[in-house]
Amino acid sequence: MSTIAPSSSRTAAASVTVGTGPLSIDDVVAVARHGASVTLDPAGLEGVAASRAIVEGLAADPEPHYGISTGFGALATTFIAEDRRAQLQASLVRSHAAGSGAEVEREVVRALMLLRLSTLMTGRTGVRRETAETYAAILNAGITPVVREYGSLGCSGDLAPLAHCALVAMGEGEVRVGPGGVTDAASEALAAAGITPLRLGEKEGLALINGTDGMLGMLALAIHDLRRLLTTADVAAAMSVEGLLGTDAVFAEDLHALRPQRGQAASASNLRRLLAGSPIVASHKGPECTRVQDAYSLRCAPQVHGAARDTLAHAASVAEAELASAIDNPVLTLDGRVESNGNFHGAPVGYVLDFLAIAVADVASMSERRTDRFLDRARNQGLPPFLAHEVGVDSGLMIAQYTAAGIVSELKRLAVPASVDSIPSSAMQEDHVSMGWAAARKLRRALDGLTRVLAIEVMTASRGLALRAPLEPGAATGAVVSLVAGVGAVPGPDRFLSPEIEAITGLVASGEVAARAATAVGAALA
Repeated sequence: MSTIAPSSSRTAAASVTVGTGPLSIDDVVAVARHGASVTLDPAGLEGVAASRAIVEGLAADPEPHYGISTGFGALATTFIAEDRRAQLQASLVRSHAAGSGAEVEREVVRALMLLRLSTLMTGRTGVRRETAETYAAILNAGITPVVREYGSLGCSGDLAPLAHCALVAMGEGEVRVGPGGVTDAASEALAAAGITPLRLGEKEGLALINGTDGMLGMLALAIHDLRRLLTTADVAAAMSVEGLLGTDAVFAEDLHALRPQRGQAASASNLRRLLAGSPIVASHKGPECTRVQDAYSLRCAPQVHGAARDTLAHAASVAEAELASAIDNPVLTLDGRVESNGNFHGAPVGYVLDFLAIAVADVASMSERRTDRFLDRARNQGLPPFLAHEVGVDSGLMIAQYTAAGIVSELKRLAVPASVDSIPSSAMQEDHVSMGWAAARKLRRALDGLTRVLAIEVMTASRGLALRAPLEPGAATGAVVSLVAGVGAVPGPDRFLSPEIEAITGLVASGEVAARAATAVGAALA
């Protein structure tokens, strides 16, 4: 299952300014996914220079200072002579660039580098001004370090991924230039872009690799994507409620006010607006309708989608706090002290990454159950078995549901939390780690799966609604049916389904399904 990189439904910023203040999630998406350029705030650069002066003063002190004139980790008590410190910093980066496995996606690496640059610009790390400028130049040149899948334990932050990026800033290692570019030597790519490789000074190696930037970057991208996917889940649920002749009465505002969960209220509001004015819903509202209660996958959609929304809101609050953080060890305090700390530990980020994977799995599980109801003639309220064109000859969407079921099974495995695991490292100096990077990697795969499961529900519901003719769907759901028909997903004899699933998956990932429904409603969906 490859990871889809959804496009933004909004115009991304052409440039993002990095200074002492926090970046937003939209800033991260703009630079990481859409190639926005980076501008460094002059006041922030002055702060960087001021903190560097403090480090240089400590470097001249005969007393040892961790990370400046000592070794690292388990070697923190070893004093390093002044003439060996540049080698110490370079050796740190080279030894820590020990990742293995498949390449990490370009947008993840760009997010990681942007967030490390943001911490450098806080003036709390003690790097030189030219170090921050080099990171900005690499991002603006479209140079992406090759970072490998495995290597981070999430404490001290994302060491190996960040080290691969620092190595490139030194003119070593491998890169890709531009989206989908071929691999090239970092030295050649930097030379072609007119970027002088860094020769690291005291503490700079540490400052470039101590941070939660990889897991945080993936969290920011996931939050951006999941906001759109949860809106799409409401659209898909509305289509299923309508196509399966369900009732919209259970989405009444006063019923949801009895349980004032914010996410639930937002989801129920979406469903009311999406189903408003539907001729299909109106067709079975009379006294002749004997249905008392719909299945949970229809009736309880606001409760499940709403819980996912509330989980997402919590994750966003954690991400926003982390985006406002200066993560390094040691760190320069506002009053000029250089202090060791544990802020690089990824637990806060790792927990919410795992929590989101649970929510994603549950939303997908409910979506697949709605898809399955459409295909079962005992439960689909008079539609053909499997929505087949010629029953007995055609299989209809039978195996599309198998695909959704297989993905949901995978999502349940991906929902097993990574952050409850820990494995000691660095000679027991780092004896408890967060595994936040692993939590982020599986969440990206989970989001890809949710996108595909929702696409299959949208495809199935669209066919079911079309088969209700001559009854017409509502304006919002009908707009999605028309959108899906535009890629050829209409009732008819059996055909090669995979291209249709992929096309609709693209419509879900891009936000077009949600946008088309919102346009028909005449207002933004929550």
